[in-house]
Amino acid sequence: MKALVLFSGGLDSLLALRLLSDAGLDAGALSFYSAFTPGADSLEAYRKQMEEAVSPFGVPLTVLDHSEALLQSVKAPAHGFGKNMNPCIDCRIAMLKTAADRLSEAGASFLVTGEVAGQRPMSQRRQALSLIEREAGVEGLVFRPLSAGCLPETIPEKKGWIDRKDFPAFQGRSRKPQMALAERLGINDYPGPAGGCLLTVPEYAVRVADAAARGDLDVRHAEILRLGRHFRSPSGRKIIVGKDEEENRGLESRAGAGDVLVEPADLPGPTALVLEGGSAGDVSFAASLCGRYMKVAPGQAVRFLAGGKGKARGDLEAPALSAGEAARHLARRGMADFRS
Repeated sequence: MKALVLFSGGLDSLLALRLLSDAGLDAGALSFYSAFTPGADSLEAYRKQMEEAVSPFGVPLTVLDHSEALLQSVKAPAHGFGKNMNPCIDCRIAMLKTAADRLSEAGASFLVTGEVAGQRPMSQRRQALSLIEREAGVEGLVFRPLSAGCLPETIPEKKGWIDRKDFPAFQGRSRKPQMALAERLGINDYPGPAGGCLLTVPEYAVRVADAAARGDLDVRHAEILRLGRHFRSPSGRKIIVGKDEEENRGLESRAGAGDVLVEPADLPGPTALVLEGGSAGDVSFAASLCGRYMKVAPGQAVRFLAGGKGKARGDLEAPALSAGEAARHLARRGMADFRS
């Protein structure tokens, strides 16, 4: 009998796949990319990471883009948020629904996840696990190898496809049992426990809340939120200022047809991206924000080049803002404001 494993490349999903293999079970892997996935800034980059992670197991891999579904959950989570802007329960429901739809195509009969009972406070409480299965329409079809011994019996077990005696009964927040198991199994190369979603990162979550509250959160915007320092001009236009040369290049590569790029003409300094164009005043303000991070005195006039991606850029002169002036325009509308 074949299982379809929800595979993130993290320690828990690596262990789940290995335990299934050791138990003699056939498996396929299904990974979900989103605009909120850390460590990969595109679907193709993420696909390569997952292919590398799953290669030792020799199982077929499918990678899907989960961005739109997760974005809708961020905008209106039926089951609320976690500590930051993470709609974990809604996200898990959406993924399990999609995975269930893929069972027949994958030739699989049940689902497997690397979840550990009680490890995550929002989505891995026992009650939450049951709720997620019920709303995803997969009650009893999800086998969790790492916590098999302390969770209710599943359909695969009742039908004799799998025996829980072959699997551990991990539970709780500590990752030490998983790390010890990984050492015994010779699994040494795995990512740290930083989390698999940018929505749990406070600084990023505040940016998401600001964008959502102003109605300009979409997949492209979510990806750009990874980069730079984020500001709002006096008119409310979003402006992103790069922190280093790599981010400057990232902003240039992600600029859309309606955006405006601003960069110093004569002196070293950051690039700014004005989303959706904006007025001449917005572009001038972006230039002044760049001046804040250049080696010039506040108020000193600096020459900049500004224009659309791939187009000739015109000159403008703008005074550098002081640190205090720039700080007053940080895009940091609180999460409480969005949730209200």
